[in-house]
Amino acid sequence: MDLETGIHRNQVKKESWRTVLTLAYQSLGVVYGDLSTSPLYVYKSTFAEDIKHSETNEEIFGVLSFVFWTLTLVPLLKYVLIVLRANDNGEGGTFALYSLLCRHARLSSLPNCQSADEELSDYKKESDARSLKPNSSFGSGLKSTLERHRVLQRFLLVLALIGACFVIGDGVLTPAISVFSAVSGLEFSMSEKHHKYVELPIACIVLICLFALQHYGTHRVGFLFAPIVLAWLLCISAIGLYNIIHFNPTVYKALSPYYMYKFLKKTQKGGWMSLGGILLCITGSEAMFADLGHFSQLSIQIAFTSLVYPALVLAYMGQAAYISTHYTQGGNSHIGFYISVPEQVRWPVLVIAVLAAVVGSQAIITGTFSIIKQCSALDCFPKVKIVHTSSKMHGQIYIPEINWILMLLCLAVTIGFRDTKRMGNASGFAVISVMLVTTCLMSLVIVLCWHQSVFFAICFVFFFGTIEALYFSACLVKFHQGAWVPVALGLCFFFVMYVWHYGTVRKYEFEVQNKVSINWLLSLGPSLGIVRVRGIGLIHTELVSGIPAIFSHFVTNLPAFHQVVVFLCIKSVPVPHVRPEERFLVGQIGPREYRLYRCIVRYGYRDVHKDDVGFENDLVCSIAEFLRSGSSPEKKITSEDFENENDKMTVVGTRSTHADGIQLSEDNVEMTPEITTLGQREIRSPPPPVKQREIRSPPPPVKQREIMSPPMPQRRKKVRFIVPESPKIDTGAREELRELMEAREAGVAYIVGNTYMNAKKGSSWMKRFAIDYGYEFLRRNSRTASYALNIPHASTLEVGMIYHV
Repeated sequence: MDLETGIHRNQVKKESWRTVLTLAYQSLGVVYGDLSTSPLYVYKSTFAEDIKHSETNEEIFGVLSFVFWTLTLVPLLKYVLIVLRANDNGEGGTFALYSLLCRHARLSSLPNCQSADEELSDYKKESDARSLKPNSSFGSGLKSTLERHRVLQRFLLVLALIGACFVIGDGVLTPAISVFSAVSGLEFSMSEKHHKYVELPIACIVLICLFALQHYGTHRVGFLFAPIVLAWLLCISAIGLYNIIHFNPTVYKALSPYYMYKFLKKTQKGGWMSLGGILLCITGSEAMFADLGHFSQLSIQIAFTSLVYPALVLAYMGQAAYISTHYTQGGNSHIGFYISVPEQVRWPVLVIAVLAAVVGSQAIITGTFSIIKQCSALDCFPKVKIVHTSSKMHGQIYIPEINWILMLLCLAVTIGFRDTKRMGNASGFAVISVMLVTTCLMSLVIVLCWHQSVFFAICFVFFFGTIEALYFSACLVKFHQGAWVPVALGLCFFFVMYVWHYGTVRKYEFEVQNKVSINWLLSLGPSLGIVRVRGIGLIHTELVSGIPAIFSHFVTNLPAFHQVVVFLCIKSVPVPHVRPEERFLVGQIGPREYRLYRCIVRYGYRDVHKDDVGFENDLVCSIAEFLRSGSSPEKKITSEDFENENDKMTVVGTRSTHADGIQLSEDNVEMTPEITTLGQREIRSPPPPVKQREIRSPPPPVKQREIMSPPMPQRRKKVRFIVPESPKIDTGAREELRELMEAREAGVAYIVGNTYMNAKKGSSWMKRFAIDYGYEFLRRNSRTASYALNIPHASTLEVGMIYHV
């Protein structure tokens, strides 16, 4: 898998209009599946209980007016025209906003941040390169206040985690309500007695198949997603246009905001409570921002304004036109999508609806995988198995543990509720909660990142916050009618995220406080007081400076180590992608003869980690390039010099980025095993006659069998460095390169810390509960560091230690 491709796709996306239009077409299947299926359940959820349809049609016209203006103000005005501009180098979502704030106000929750990270090309957006400080005095004061007070920094982190938790909750609820609403169309083809026994099993079977097929990856069937959603949008818009012309051509008058006033005046409390059903018309709007990294801002804007928005408006107007002339037939129980579909095309529409619901569910499930990967990269979620299902499309991942948890929760919601009313209440609460978090974070982005006046931020919060608060209050009233589900799910995931982040920070602080002194290292001499064996020893650590305690713990109990030692730190930085030419930070610890190096590998929160072989070669080449460039110091390093070790590190790219530098050549050669006796040595090559006679002398029975069966040839890796002619390399660097080449040829061993944490005596009961029970439970039941980092099992050695934090 070429993991470096797709990192700078945004530059490619802007090449031509053909590219933009192609991306706009593809975005239909990934971004708009959830939003486009909302007509299946909006009217049915709105008229479920709180309001009744009457002959005056004030209720249905008022609901249509609310739906139209909600679609116009939230998805169109807020997201398409404003929020999409707040992308993090082409990436969107809650964590994209949070990472923007972290970089502009130095609020990063990652403990191992360095000043060198701020020099990354993507650390500052191009539009922000002209100014590093907010223009307004209020912005400067807000920035300094956030940087000084840890409580405010924790609050922003909690806010971002809350948004992520409700996105995950939406990943449970959206497949349930979408598939269940699509399957509910069967009620018009069978009796009610049979329908209630068929609807639920079919919905569960579809959901099980949906989650069971996740491990194949969306790229295998992704080419069908856009045509399905396109067919669905054309279908509902055509049916809507037919209903408008055939039943009530004057329904367009209901688009006036005056009908919203008449609706609330007549229905009062019931109309306010029904806003929870109207809210479902914008479910999936957050996907336009969250999935921005797969497409471009312009392509998503074109797709929504030219196709999705008009089709949805026509669909809702058509349903309203039909209901306005059929108010006497069945009352509220027959208000829904399928009743407005002409009977002749009901079955084809049902098939397309189920397929569109599956596509919409697939998009939110993939989005859930992405948000969990981002949380894990930022140390806010336990390590999980991440499978990259596509070698061509960047970001297509599959997380087995999360997939099956989502499936069980989704089936539990479907079987437990069995109706769209309570599912709608739950889904609406999750959707509006994420939108409120986005509004709060956007107000800070306007001041700190866009350097705009605080007046614009207040207007943004007041206008959109008021609309969302109105819907949020309507959902909150229905807490006991299903809205408690996303709250319960959110609390569970929030507990996992915050406890894991808290434990990770405490673990890092302990390692910083207990790192080994340079004086201890220098006192050991070049051999470090131990036996140095051939090979490269990679010591994984979270520290960006200093020597980890696991190294001293290891050599104290087992006084032998490899001839080349590399302290390897694989860290995430608050940017979506790190360019390949800025991937490695390489430095040397101690004098040259110690053969101790530090290598910091930087990944963005949406980057893909390389496999072990490719990573090893890149790592060795980066160290070799560091030695060739003359960055290796000649003088003896003292403890004072070691304190400024970070200032001496050099940025080195991957092998593909320095074609004119050192290249690694590996050849597999066949070699016979090393043999000690004279007769066995003669087997390696054609022996002379006298040696042949020696072999035929009577040996012991076991030796006879060994000589009679020729040894199997073994394949051995031959490593060579291809060094350019200029600049010339001094003798010391050449000797280091030779030793590094020999060590790479001998093999690489990974030394990983397997630490247990206990709260130290005297800690509060909350800390003891969080560390001793919460964090340790998550650590024992999550993937190990070696698995998460793709470290080969056969070359891994774990060093156990107990941390009292």
